Amino acid sequence: MVQATTAAKDLGPLPEWDLGDLYSGPDSPALKSDLDRSATAAGAFRDHYRSKLAELSGDALAAAIAAYEKLEDTLGRAGSYASLYYAANMSDPERGRFHQNVQERLNDISTELLFFGLEINRIDDAALEEKLASPALAHYRPWLRDVRAFRPHQLSDDLEKLLHEKSVAGASAWRRLFDETEAALRFPIDGKELTSAEALHLLSEPDGAVRKTAAKAIGQVFGDNVRVFAQITNTLAKDKEIEDRWRQFKRPISARNLSNYVEDEVVDALIAAVRQSYPRLAHRYYKLKAKWFGLDELPYWDRNAPLPNAEDRTVAWPQAERIVLDAYAAFSPDMASIGRRFFDNRWIDAPTRPGKSPGAFAHPTVPSAHPYLLLNYQGKTRDVMTLAHELGHGVHQVLAGPQGQLMADTPLTLAETASVFGEMLTFQAMLKAETEPTKQKSMLAAKVEDMLNTVVRQIAFVEYERRVHDERRQGELSADRIGEIWLGVQSESLGRAITFEDEYRFYWAYIPHFIHSPFYVYAYAFGDCLVNSLYAVYQNAAPGFAAKYLDLLRAGGTKRHKELLAPFGLDASDPNFWKRGLDMIAGFIDQLEALG
Repeated sequence: MVQATTAAKDLGPLPEWDLGDLYSGPDSPALKSDLDRSATAAGAFRDHYRSKLAELSGDALAAAIAAYEKLEDTLGRAGSYASLYYAANMSDPERGRFHQNVQERLNDISTELLFFGLEINRIDDAALEEKLASPALAHYRPWLRDVRAFRPHQLSDDLEKLLHEKSVAGASAWRRLFDETEAALRFPIDGKELTSAEALHLLSEPDGAVRKTAAKAIGQVFGDNVRVFAQITNTLAKDKEIEDRWRQFKRPISARNLSNYVEDEVVDALIAAVRQSYPRLAHRYYKLKAKWFGLDELPYWDRNAPLPNAEDRTVAWPQAERIVLDAYAAFSPDMASIGRRFFDNRWIDAPTRPGKSPGAFAHPTVPSAHPYLLLNYQGKTRDVMTLAHELGHGVHQVLAGPQGQLMADTPLTLAETASVFGEMLTFQAMLKAETEPTKQKSMLAAKVEDMLNTVVRQIAFVEYERRVHDERRQGELSADRIGEIWLGVQSESLGRAITFEDEYRFYWAYIPHFIHSPFYVYAYAFGDCLVNSLYAVYQNAAPGFAAKYLDLLRAGGTKRHKELLAPFGLDASDPNFWKRGLDMIAGFIDQLEALG
């Protein structure tokens, strides 16, 4: 079995995380004790507070929330450990069984706590405002605001309990099936059996024959398994439609917007602005890239290809660490200091391994512990950007930690701001350090492609999701129909300079966001455009920018996007806001056109 496509390259020592800061292992006595104690405490909490919240004073309600927060932190620690332990090797059935058992236990315990938010939402506005005169309760005002935002969509206690209890055998089970099916797939390429992460990585290899072989294998393997992925997609879309109908969400995307605390009209404006910009961004860039390759059209496997004659540079791990931390330090020594803790304390898992979760993520765990990063590092410049991206998340999560378990977490839109800003800092530092024009052009082109993947591609993904969920309301979709929708949105967004072959109709099947977090993906475009506007303020030498930016991260989930952007003179509800962010991408393409 081939361990990784870059095994022969010298990447240096790649770190593997140490989950011991959470628990010593799946059979840890501390884990069992935490679950047992939490079960007892949750039952006592229910007996003490159920049906009594409206009668409590402000101070007493604050004490109840503090006790609830402590329970949530313990449950979050156990759940985080199980998820991370499972992500390290999802093809191991024992890890899968352990993860499922912990999730079921957590579900049972949290069922006892479900009444708390439901009952808070039944407190009259005026009565709650009186209670908020208590300074102790006022501390939790942002959390109460966010809990009560869901009041119009809240069901009866019994229905909420039923949905909560059934989730481990419903949507969560289908997501586990997706994860384990994808993790078990192997892609036969040049006599090697590669994981999906390794196969997808080959789409950015310099050799066009390697890219084509990998692309064909990816399409073939997902095509061979498409019935399973279509069944998962149809089932989860129907499950969402049923719950959305009961909760009276007008559109499939509305629940996601509410969870992001972003108004529908703001998201609609973002989507419309990006779709209107397809011709001046993606269509124009890929036509230019085809010209560089001496072609009128590029096959889809060349979309992320390095430019002709571009140096095939391998970035060893120690160099990647230095590049990212130096870029962070040039912006803020405090930010770099926090980032260094991830490298010094084994909070990162970097190597590719069979069965390991593909892609990359930053898991916040709980404020009483620390975040962890998962990467599949293979030495490309894009892998350095991924490290910068996930480390941005990690720094954000550390800074927001003092807000506590209930208010540290941020909406997806703001979470992606921190990660994309980290990428931008790293890219600009690398571009500035490069003096050779050909290499500068390659770097600029790679950055444009990353931005197009973050903005245009993600909004096309949202459009794909919208069409799938809308059509699913009329009945089950065949795998062929899902493929038609996929090809339609890809052609619309990427333009005529990209051509697709039949196997590309199956590429929708590898994207986990569609399964785990419907309509998540617009958060990437939101964050990228927001960062572009933020970075423009930074470039104009706004006084105290770094301090304001770190304050934005420290706020965690206590403030909404309007409050957070106000110190920078920005407003996402301004119709021109998104255009300014998109103009930065267009400006980079202008530079590339000028270079010829």
